[in-house]
Amino acid sequence: MSDLLFDFTLDKATKTVYITREFDAELSLVWDAFTKAEILDQWVAPKPWTSRTKYQDFKVGGKRFYAMVSPEGQERWALQEYLSITPTTNFKMYNAFADEAENPELPGSEWDHTFSEQGNSTSPGTTVSITIYNESLDRLEKMIEMGFTEGFKMSMSNLENLLASR
Repeated sequence: MSDLLFDFTLDKATKTVYITREFDAELSLVWDAFTKAEILDQWVAPKPWTSRTKYQDFKVGGKRFYAMVSPEGQERWALQEYLSITPTTNFKMYNAFADEAENPELPGSEWDHTFSEQGNSTSPGTTVSITIYNESLDRLEKMIEMGFTEGFKMSMSNLENLLASR
């Protein structure tokens, strides 16, 4: 079992999820893993699901449209719009479930990702802090019902394994 920090806190009163996760990898690698579709698709879906990005334009005002695909081929689409980007340290996005025609299912959630370097040249480390503010308690509860907590933990484990193999 990894001794890297992983804190996952749900606050229903504020409709917010707080996640802090350490990775034993350089900041640039972790940043790329969160911001490049070809890497995101390798880890973001909890197994046995897979992720398939239809398109991604990682710039302020740009979007990522992707599906989580079940082993049976069922697709759950999501649309993300990038609100702000500070290279290698922070990006914010608005996330909403969507149908295959890109129509968002509102309300959505705002995700704030902050990246910080922790290690040194011989032992690189990166901490990622994610705050997910849901526009409604109903949406937060729907995410939890759909297995978000377990799924997100599995995704973080997938990412840790992917980074370890690089």
